[in-house]
Amino acid sequence: MAFKGSKGWYIQELKKVGITRHPIELRKLETYKTSIIRSIYEKHVVNTETAKEA
Repeated sequence: MAFKGSKGWYIQELKKVGITRHPIELRKLETYKTSIIRSIYEKHVVNTETAKEA
């Protein structure tokens, strides 16, 4: 189990949603730095959750 906010946690959460590769470059998520993975998480997971609540 990964700590919340770590690279592994972000990858785990993205894989739950079905995102296993970078949306544009199509490389595996594991090859990217945490900051890039965090931005993908915020764009695709956090924004969709807030849109569902509204």
